[in-house]
Amino acid sequence: MAALTINQLTKSYGDIQAVAGVSFEIRAGECFGLLGPNGAGKSTTISMIIGVLRPDSGSVTLDGVGATTALAARRSIGLAPQALALYDELSAQENLEFFGRLYGITGSALAERVEAMLRFVDLLDRRKSRVKTFSGGMKRRLNLAAGLVHEPDILLCDEPTVGVDPQSRNAIFEIIESLKASGKTILYTTHYMEEAQRLCDRVAIIDRGRILALDSVPALVNEHGGSSEVVYTRSGKAEARQATGDPIAAIRDIIASDDIEDLQIHRPSLEAVFLNLTGRTLRD
Repeated sequence: MAALTINQLTKSYGDIQAVAGVSFEIRAGECFGLLGPNGAGKSTTISMIIGVLRPDSGSVTLDGVGATTALAARRSIGLAPQALALYDELSAQENLEFFGRLYGITGSALAERVEAMLRFVDLLDRRKSRVKTFSGGMKRRLNLAAGLVHEPDILLCDEPTVGVDPQSRNAIFEIIESLKASGKTILYTTHYMEEAQRLCDRVAIIDRGRILALDSVPALVNEHGGSSEVVYTRSGKAEARQATGDPIAAIRDIIASDDIEDLQIHRPSLEAVFLNLTGRTLRD
């Protein structure tokens, strides 16, 4: 069952078409990845989903509610934007209290929800600290908590690990995995292959405002990843490489033909899929 349906969204800025007929469905309880290079149209798509930008054409529909611009739909969607939506002069607790009140949560229910979210993102011990004293990773975790404080059915995460250290990045992964395990529906945008491969049930690869491919990671790798490569070294010789669609058969032939000192299989990855579909030309 589709929790969120995006149908033929388009958005242009003058002569630049940022989003060109994007369509996909997010199933209830899945983590759906929107993977693309910088400037591919990911954030513009997110902005149209939540109603911040009006699409030139197309529609976004929330299951059981309708258009996501409706008040009921907004209450069902949480957002952790790429540009941090936090107030530096307020404490972590005050930030979450503010966002909770925007959704009509008050009194003991608000206090309980704020405490639960601070504990969930491991910031309970810094609840009274001003956000301006936080590291980049702490801010990213609080940004996630702000998007979850009203208990939305769907969470939209737009590049949630930008500018964080490896430890904080792993902590964010664990938060997303915990949300997945609880049945939360998640849209996760990123340009990091390993994030999409680790977290997402299905991935849509977007570039220049268009969806180039959409499927599970194994299916994408199988269809667009190219051949496996057997890398081996024969006794006294330089390293050799052999591209093959059947690495096991290739290994049998290699082993049978000579004395092998070292042998490895390099299987295609999501990165290979991404480069094969979007090209290798530098975008900077």
